[in-house]
Amino acid sequence: MDSVTSYLHLPIQDPTWVFFLVLLIILFAPLLFARLRIPHIIGLILAGVLIGEHGFNILERDTSFKLFGQVGIYYIMFLAGLEMDLVDLKRNLSKGIQFGALTTLIPFIFGFITGYYILHYTLSASLLLSCIFASHTIVSYPIIARYGLTKHPAVTITISATMIALLFALLVLALISGQYRGGEVNTWFWLWFAVKCVGYFVCVITFFPMIIRWFFKRYTERVVQYIFVIMMVFLAAALANLCGLEGLLGAFIAGLIFNRFIPYTSPLMNRIEFVGNALFIPYFLVGVGMLVNLQPLLKDMNAIVVVLIIVVASTLSKLIASTISRKLFHFNHAQGLVMFGLSEAHAAGAIAMVMVGTSLEVSPGVPLMSNAVLDGVVLMILISCIISSMATDQGARKLRLQLENSEETSESRPADDEKIMVLVKDTSKLQNIIQTAIMMRNAALNRGLICLNVVNDADYTEKSQAKSRETLRMAEDICSAADVRVQAQSRLAVNIVNGVVHSMRENDASEILIGIHEPQNGDKSYYGQFAHGLIQSMERQLIIVDYNQPVSTIRKIVVAVPEQAEYEVGFYRWVCRLARLAGEIGCRIEFRTSEATGRQIHHYMQQYFKNVRAEYKMLDSLSDIKALKDELNPDHLFVIVTARQGGISYHSSFSKIPELLQTHFSHCSVMMVYPDQFGENNEVYSFSAPLVKRYQMNRVSAWMSKWISKVG
Repeated sequence: MDSVTSYLHLPIQDPTWVFFLVLLIILFAPLLFARLRIPHIIGLILAGVLIGEHGFNILERDTSFKLFGQVGIYYIMFLAGLEMDLVDLKRNLSKGIQFGALTTLIPFIFGFITGYYILHYTLSASLLLSCIFASHTIVSYPIIARYGLTKHPAVTITISATMIALLFALLVLALISGQYRGGEVNTWFWLWFAVKCVGYFVCVITFFPMIIRWFFKRYTERVVQYIFVIMMVFLAAALANLCGLEGLLGAFIAGLIFNRFIPYTSPLMNRIEFVGNALFIPYFLVGVGMLVNLQPLLKDMNAIVVVLIIVVASTLSKLIASTISRKLFHFNHAQGLVMFGLSEAHAAGAIAMVMVGTSLEVSPGVPLMSNAVLDGVVLMILISCIISSMATDQGARKLRLQLENSEETSESRPADDEKIMVLVKDTSKLQNIIQTAIMMRNAALNRGLICLNVVNDADYTEKSQAKSRETLRMAEDICSAADVRVQAQSRLAVNIVNGVVHSMRENDASEILIGIHEPQNGDKSYYGQFAHGLIQSMERQLIIVDYNQPVSTIRKIVVAVPEQAEYEVGFYRWVCRLARLAGEIGCRIEFRTSEATGRQIHHYMQQYFKNVRAEYKMLDSLSDIKALKDELNPDHLFVIVTARQGGISYHSSFSKIPELLQTHFSHCSVMMVYPDQFGENNEVYSFSAPLVKRYQMNRVSAWMSKWISKVG
């Protein structure tokens, strides 16, 4: 009976029941508010208001809320940096700086006027209120992620502005803190602060990528990689705090650094997003709601007036800044609404600043900011989060509809019959091959992958059957971790090559990826009999990969393209696949080819993959590829686009490529691409007019004309 009484005693303190109730809120609050067509973020915050000590006092905001809340806000900032399009960030950096200046200075001025002239706070308290107005937290970022707009320019610009606003507010906060904590704010203070900041950025930007690349090359286990990522995020945040900066800034910088190493479609990215969105971020939002105290509003009319003044002033200042920026950048109303929604919420930064204000003492026992100001700011945080969520949801919905109906997305693109098959055989290379296929696939089509394992009928035993099942299970696990549908197939065949070809036809596969063979029984050839048989027996696209390190750690893709490759039927298929691969990895891709072929590739890339960092250099012929060996590093991927015998771009020198790769390019990762050639229905993927047929007819006509003239 005593145990039952202890459970019923409020606030509940038993860890099991606390965690159960929080999970109950995380589960049902979004479901309830979804029926009301209200962003679920609002539901989580309001639920925190109801269960907190200022509501029904069901739970107290103990250390678990502080811990999970801190992790949650770091997670939001980390995901913002991790999912940002770095190419788009560079392209819109000037706009981000402009919006950052506007959304910082305008609210800062509004905050000072509100505090000093309207509410009659002291100069320092007014400056601190200005910092709270100027900074903002992208609490509504999960809404953006849900609509798939994380790489939209309006979002990228706003996130850049968030960092500028936070950094400016932290500098002013450091000035105020130094004044009241006994430190002398002079030239030496700012010089030492600048040294710490520069040292922090140099250390993180220089050493973090080296550590990450070293770790990812050596450890591929899923849980280990996830723990490593979170550890590095908190290390960046802790070092930022140590230097007098805010941990939010460190978490965001960590996201930018990991952006290069964690592809968006990778299993690791899926795990990071899943854990954050399922637990840490909702926990943070519930914790924010628990800070809100509505009791002063019920007792004192002046408190209502103060809160209204603060809310109206802060909201109006952010709205003015986003409106000016929208017109300055020639954005539409939906884009401007997204910018306003993301920059409106005040949460973690505002809480940290107001806590500093209550801890600083103007005189013994007299804090810089009173508890009344604290309550007013916390209520402002609640209302700003609600406004932010509603504005972001409305703007994101409109923007998503505009993008889907715009020429940019509805433009007539070549019909894509994509259905990628992966031959799974060697478990040691399985991760990289499937990861490559996942990155090359068109996620919008959501057609999944076909993983095929073929067993020679003559070698079929219980042991080989068990090995086949184990290999396919591993393939399914990898795809499932990346949230990619997979169709696993095991096949018996008298001839493995024929088994693969028949399976491709039965599944109507558009292409197949295979790994390089392991030499056995004295077979020292680069391809091996199996790959050579596939090259000769099939007409669909064949990609052979041989990685010497994880695909996510590749820093550059160099593609050697033969002359007249643009006349092949499958030309734009492989360009598309390599462009997606480079975009997912976040690395540069360099095309080495002739001028005419380079123009065709450039045209396609500018039309469909303009955010991929592509470069173009001349290559006289594939027979000169040996000269590239000194330019390629171990973390480069060397891609050779070749052709089957009889193809338009085929050259007799292609027969020497395997020997060249084996002799001169064993130090880097290698990929061989055999494009579609004269296959059934392959022309549906052709980007332009049927150049192949025209080119062939021109050659035939020229030959006949020449022959007739000789006869005549």
